[in-house]
Amino acid sequence: MKNLVFALCSSVCMAQTNQYTKILLSKKTGKEVTSYSGGYGTVYDSKTKTRSIVDSLGNITFESPHSISHIFKNRFILTAEESNYKTKSAVIDEKGNQLLPLDNQSFNTPWLSEKCIISTKDGEEAVYDYNGKEIIPYAERIQFAGEDRFFVLKDKKWFLYNLNGKQISNREFREDYHFENGKALIINEDNQSEIISKNGETLHTFSTQIYSLASYPYLITKNRITGKYGLVDAEENVLAEEIYDDISPEYFGAKQYIYLRKKGKTTVFNKKDKKLYPGNFKYLTPLFNDLFTVYSDKSKKYGIVNLNGEIITPQEYDFIQSFDISGKDFIYLKNEKEEKFLDKDLKNILEENTQAIAFYPDQLIIKKRDIYYQFFVLDRSVSILKDITFIKEQEPDFFNIFNLYSKPVVCKNSSNLYGIINEKGKEIVPFIYDDIIAFENSENEFVVKKQDKYGVVNFQNEPLKDIIYDKYYWQKEVLKLDKDKKTDILYFTRFKNTGSRL
Repeated sequence: MKNLVFALCSSVCMAQTNQYTKILLSKKTGKEVTSYSGGYGTVYDSKTKTRSIVDSLGNITFESPHSISHIFKNRFILTAEESNYKTKSAVIDEKGNQLLPLDNQSFNTPWLSEKCIISTKDGEEAVYDYNGKEIIPYAERIQFAGEDRFFVLKDKKWFLYNLNGKQISNREFREDYHFENGKALIINEDNQSEIISKNGETLHTFSTQIYSLASYPYLITKNRITGKYGLVDAEENVLAEEIYDDISPEYFGAKQYIYLRKKGKTTVFNKKDKKLYPGNFKYLTPLFNDLFTVYSDKSKKYGIVNLNGEIITPQEYDFIQSFDISGKDFIYLKNEKEEKFLDKDLKNILEENTQAIAFYPDQLIIKKRDIYYQFFVLDRSVSILKDITFIKEQEPDFFNIFNLYSKPVVCKNSSNLYGIINEKGKEIVPFIYDDIIAFENSENEFVVKKQDKYGVVNFQNEPLKDIIYDKYYWQKEVLKLDKDKKTDILYFTRFKNTGSRL
């Protein structure tokens, strides 16, 4: 790999990752750029012990002996330590202009909001926008409640405010709450469970204790005496008696089911027909069309059952995963003896002795008789991947709610050189390496090897570390590289896979 090329410009004229821009800026400035996003970064000079702000072109726009932390875009927090170990903080722009002046205060950026910041001073809290305008004046406490709402504590009573600093309800609350989808679950003045709108209005009041509204309009209840859980609707009609050890909604996907567990067995509540379906299995994961994977602790194998608990596929597979390919639902099953790719009618569309290598939104990559192809599921046609002699497979446990599809694949060509292709078969990392070592836990970085030396590249083909290192070590969020008894580190950026549309 050649040395890193300086290719700095604004985000408008060049699309490059924040990670790579940070590396380029560090090279250009000769100082450590500790963070970069939104067109600006923060810099630390180990010689002068000063901190700075740098723009996307490598220009130092502000320098200070004090700590600088980046909030978003051109907004930063400046923190100055005094001799008595106390600190003063300010909100500044990229040129160091103080939008909220340096004072004995600390800041809380709720969910890294780009609209407001909470200042704490002398035991009280206030809300400001990022131009220094006061939105909510100092009060005993202020809590961000989500969805442009705050709870403000005054005279030991909580009041509801909006993002413009207006009190939107005269109602007094015992404590602060959190809104989700415009609703909050509270305990009212009569010690009843109540659901309120984000304007503080009563939507529902319940005689039973509501434990969670995560599956609204279906609500999880909890018996105050037994501690057991049940299920009701918004009108308090009982859907499941309070006899269950645990109830959990489906948090991702279609959110069609609620799971009720008792004595190691799971009952499924189907939101479509509002019925309970008792089952004999402990672990269920939804697929599609009221099908579920079930796992056996004893055999350590997976199978498929329907909503009635009937076994569709016996528990003899090591891996089962559903995929949406070209708008159609499929189920992939694998064990030591076979692989299947089932359509909605549960018919296998893989030919005999065919191996599925990677799964993408519009097609698969498959292997048949040592030849690699793109496989298009709608018409079941194939297109050969030319000059690809080997593809490194990803471990099945790579797939989860954040990684619905495969990463681009590491390949070897007929010249025994490694590169990477994306789902379309397009080369995104050139075939110039003796080896490429990708990491299976959603990392965007991988190690490349050339002439017994190691470096680091990402899926955008950005050279993050030159190929000069003797060894590498992978430790959770950090990649360590050794050279001449010195260690350099590179922090991973999580690779949120959306089908590798690079």
